[in-house]
Amino acid sequence: MEQIKKSFVVTGMTCATCARTVEKALNRIEGVEFAAVNLATSTGFIVAEKEIPIEVIRATVEQVGYGISTEPVEEIEKKRYANAKRNLMLAWFATIPLAVMMLWHMFFNHFSYLVWFEIFLGGFVIFYAARDTIKGAWIALTHKHTNMDTLIFLGSVVSWFTAVLEAVRVPIVSFGTIGAMIVAFHITGRFIESHLRDRASKEIKALLKLQAKEARVITEKGEIMVPVEAIKEGLNISVLPSERIPADGLVVGGSSSVDESVISGESIPVHKKANDEVIGGSLNLTSPLRIEVTKVGEDSFLSQMINLVQQTQGSKIPIQALADRITMWFVPVIIFLAIISSFIWYLNFHRFTPFLNQVSSFIPWIMNTTEPISFAVFVFVATIVIACPCALGLAIPMALVAGTGLAAKRGLLIRNAEAIQTCKDVKVALMDKTGTITKGEPTVVQHNLDEHTLKTVASIERNSSHPLAKAISSAVKEHFEIKEIEEIPGEGVKARVGENLYFVGKPVNTSAYETFYKDGKTVVEVRMNDETISFLAIEDTLREDAQEAINKLKAMGIEPIMLTGDNHTVAVAVAKKVGIQKVYSNVKPQDKLDIVRRFQAEGFRVVMVGDGMNDAGALKGADVGIAVGSGTDLAIDSADIIIKKGGISKVSDAIEISKKTFTVIRQNLFWAFFYNIIAIPSAMAGLLHPLVAEIAMVLSSITVVLNSLRIK
Repeated sequence: MEQIKKSFVVTGMTCATCARTVEKALNRIEGVEFAAVNLATSTGFIVAEKEIPIEVIRATVEQVGYGISTEPVEEIEKKRYANAKRNLMLAWFATIPLAVMMLWHMFFNHFSYLVWFEIFLGGFVIFYAARDTIKGAWIALTHKHTNMDTLIFLGSVVSWFTAVLEAVRVPIVSFGTIGAMIVAFHITGRFIESHLRDRASKEIKALLKLQAKEARVITEKGEIMVPVEAIKEGLNISVLPSERIPADGLVVGGSSSVDESVISGESIPVHKKANDEVIGGSLNLTSPLRIEVTKVGEDSFLSQMINLVQQTQGSKIPIQALADRITMWFVPVIIFLAIISSFIWYLNFHRFTPFLNQVSSFIPWIMNTTEPISFAVFVFVATIVIACPCALGLAIPMALVAGTGLAAKRGLLIRNAEAIQTCKDVKVALMDKTGTITKGEPTVVQHNLDEHTLKTVASIERNSSHPLAKAISSAVKEHFEIKEIEEIPGEGVKARVGENLYFVGKPVNTSAYETFYKDGKTVVEVRMNDETISFLAIEDTLREDAQEAINKLKAMGIEPIMLTGDNHTVAVAVAKKVGIQKVYSNVKPQDKLDIVRRFQAEGFRVVMVGDGMNDAGALKGADVGIAVGSGTDLAIDSADIIIKKGGISKVSDAIEISKKTFTVIRQNLFWAFFYNIIAIPSAMAGLLHPLVAEIAMVLSSITVVLNSLRIK
């Protein structure tokens, strides 16, 4: 049964707990086999055994207090940015004069009306400018869970309420201004964090911008500009120089250089002429082109590429489970610790006073008060505010967004996010020969067939997707239809033509063709009624980057090994040219998977690189499967990573990106844990001012995001 995959935008999330809550709800939908929600990209992703209507998904998400948006991502981000900017300005508009008054009150003249300013201006900041935070906390409370907004709301409201208590003559120090400043710094941090997160996902935005808005359709009456949504397969469109190609198609008129760099990662323009394929989103450079549209909408290469990147960025990797388990209990534990520590200080304040006097000589922000209740509130607010599950929640998703974005920029599509974690540990690289190490564009260089037999063999091979079959079928211009045909993977093709049974494939006696094999040529034998009647010698040139790629893998400590169904002499000749020592030749498709498992049983992480139908099993069974993008659909569907354009040099790129991404993930997790391990006990001990705690919390989240951006 085919799995249905769907991505969507989730609104209203503010921290890792929110994402986990939505994820749990999605997993409860009948028919959903897997669900993942990514805080860094505000996206949800499900894999289902049947089609799940978007209305069902929306209702499920709304039940736990969040939303689903069908608006374009750019529009959502524009509104979010405008709203965040407005709230930021409002918060500081009230907080700055309040802070000035507080400092004047502390260091110059006593300001008797300060408490009323704290009540009204502080209340404006906390209950209006930070209304989104209150909304987030309320959603969490009404759905029986907690999140980061819960901590900010508790800390700021408790601080503000002390101003109310002081106004009615309760003997307590007012923290009203501190409450407003906590919120102002929190909103500032969210604004900066959001901006940096947008920067981290700029590759997916660049892909979205490649989608043309209009197309110049050629009709009997001339050219008409229509919205790109209105074009259909089979229409002819005209693309002028400096215009983006609006849809996938085939060149039917003109020739031009086309820039495919954003899509393929290759900076050199590609010359396109009649019958060449073009990709929607690429840029026409030099001359007008007439293109017949072959794919539109969700079927186009660009749309599939965007969907793959979004799905990967919305997915999770195994190490994420650790962070998820911690954030699940983080906020409730922090609230409990804040309450316990404030009670301990309230009951033992006079006993701990000598300790406070001692540390206040080198920690200037220690609160100077004789009221136990005031210091208990001070400790409660500081402990609540210092806790930062946001940094922990962003540590992995932000690195994943940056890593997959860099991969897309390098011409790699990561279909399975787990490959990011696995690729770094690869020690063995198994590679197919034809179409992987070689270009996969073989040509017939010699044969001994008469014209009629050559046409028959070419017509038989036209029904196969193997690169060698394509080389033979292109040897003649005209073909005829053959109905009774059977392809035997790794062997060849059988077909009945008239009264004769033909077989085109591996020779029975390879020694007869040894001369060809030593030159690196492949021989395909033709048998009729089990009798050998002729042969074709086929040559496939090496990819330009093959030798350099092999050398790079060796330098990384990875052993490159060739797996091929081809003759041993040919395989060794090709392997020698690129520097591969170990070769498995005459390998059948099922044997490739056995070889993969053999290395895995010896404790090696294995990457399999291939492009053919006969590589699909090995690609699926390897720890990481990498398919060359020009290969068969089955190979691509079986792979974890797709090389959009280019050769095996991209394999080392994938491994480098994996190592770099996982290094950053480790650093992010270390600093998120280290920060909380140091900061929370310090706040509980009364050594952190709530304002210092809030600034530290904001900086920890920003540090995680900035560190993730280093991947790029």
